[in-house]
Amino acid sequence: MLGIISFVGFTLLVAIIAYLATRKTDETSSDGYFLGGRSLTAGVIAGSLLLTNLSTEQIVGLNGSAYTDGLSVMAWETLAAIAMVVTAIFLLPRYLKGGLTTIPQFLAKRFDVTTKTITSGLFLTGYVVVLLPVILYSGSVAISGMFDLPGLLGVSDRTALIICIWGIGVIGSIYAVFGGLKAVAVSDSINAIGLLTGGLLIPIFGLMAIGDGNVFAGLENLMTTNADRFDSTGEPGQEVPFSTIFTGMMLVQLFYWGTNQQIIQRALAAKNLAEGQKGLLLASFLKILGPLILVLPGMIAYHYFDGSLASSDLAYPELVRAVLPKPMVGFFAAVLFGAILSSFNSVLNSSVTLFGIDIYKQHINPEAQERTIVKYGKVFGICLALAAMFIAPMIANAGSLFNYLQEINGIYSIPIFTIIVVGYLTKRVPAIAAKIGIFSGSILYIISQFFLKDHFVDKALVAAEEAGITDAAALKLIEADAYPHYLHIMAILFLLNAGIMLIIGKLYPRKEAFKLEYTNQVSIEPYKYVYQVGLAICAIVIGIYIYFAK
Repeated sequence: MLGIISFVGFTLLVAIIAYLATRKTDETSSDGYFLGGRSLTAGVIAGSLLLTNLSTEQIVGLNGSAYTDGLSVMAWETLAAIAMVVTAIFLLPRYLKGGLTTIPQFLAKRFDVTTKTITSGLFLTGYVVVLLPVILYSGSVAISGMFDLPGLLGVSDRTALIICIWGIGVIGSIYAVFGGLKAVAVSDSINAIGLLTGGLLIPIFGLMAIGDGNVFAGLENLMTTNADRFDSTGEPGQEVPFSTIFTGMMLVQLFYWGTNQQIIQRALAAKNLAEGQKGLLLASFLKILGPLILVLPGMIAYHYFDGSLASSDLAYPELVRAVLPKPMVGFFAAVLFGAILSSFNSVLNSSVTLFGIDIYKQHINPEAQERTIVKYGKVFGICLALAAMFIAPMIANAGSLFNYLQEINGIYSIPIFTIIVVGYLTKRVPAIAAKIGIFSGSILYIISQFFLKDHFVDKALVAAEEAGITDAAALKLIEADAYPHYLHIMAILFLLNAGIMLIIGKLYPRKEAFKLEYTNQVSIEPYKYVYQVGLAICAIVIGIYIYFAK
């Protein structure tokens, strides 16, 4: 009961503070609703970026991957720091110079309105079919398990799951749809403190549990007993083979941190370029510490349970229940709930932004006033949330949620990233090239991952069975060798589609070279130490990889 009280109390406190913060913003303005009045500072941006990325599909999913593969999965976190540095130095100045509120707006300026609409549609489809349901489902599994809702309410596991899904969905919708980006960003910053504090307590108590009450003894015991798992270079057959770091991994990171509307909208809301760059750099430095929360607990769980858990996705919740003092479970559940809400309402808010500005204003009612845009954006957000709440229970049998999410996102992430990169680096590639790049990238990826991959993997496994190979580890390697890793496929398709666009640009160039005009909406004077700090962060990441390489 104490845990439930602290859970409700902390959640209400954050909601009240976020509500009071929005009272200072003119919510009748689309700029005030969508961007928080372009007033976010470096600290708020950094906290908001971090918490938006930290949710149960990350905390539970990535720790589950670490339980299986060890330290090599830290690439999802540490390499994000480099991607954020690239965004701060190269992408954000261009975004703010053009006065962008959404990434597809750049595509409208660079190519045409149709390209922008197609891209917005892809973002929205990915959000409602994949990302929002995964966030709701994984969050509900965590909350339901921590509070034992089936036993508490006397209902089945599925009923408890659905109750959680709708509870998270409704509360998240209120934050995002009625509060706007400023409410989301403020609540994120508050929750980030609690999540970082609570998240760090899990590995601390976990190390104490395996070190007879001593954290350092526990760490030494963990590293000595599992020395082979402290390897930054992943092996073939693991989730992140080392070679993928130099191919699709960096492309995924650059898309996520540099072009994904859900993430980059925080930096777009900066009051000036310097604040936006400082926020990204601060978040990138803190991202280096991410494995302490998102990887180390999974490795501790492998040692603590001797690798005997029925599913790797149980690693984190089982470790929390085993090592965290009972009075603290309520607090941790509250901050975890805040992380779930953060990811859900940030995706929902970016969806409202995309629809209101890029679709409703552009195609449905070009003469609409800002108040009308906000109104219909909110209606669309409610519909999107409802759709996600209905879809979420259907993905219970999707397997590893984290890997599933990353692989499925490739359908739209790499095609969109390709046309943005080509759009920035060239001046005469025409709009038709972007349209072809989007559709060819999506279609080829779908063919690769859902038809060709299954064909070659099944063929290889049948041959292994005929050869009498039954060892699980050997079969895993055979499966990995049968078809290229999906991150490699992403890199191949990125180069292929970029090449197609460049060829079209050579044969049918734009009549006039594209030029990005400065809109004077915010100051684009850069942070004076942006290069020095960025290089230092990249050096730290490389140093970590070298230190842990076997």
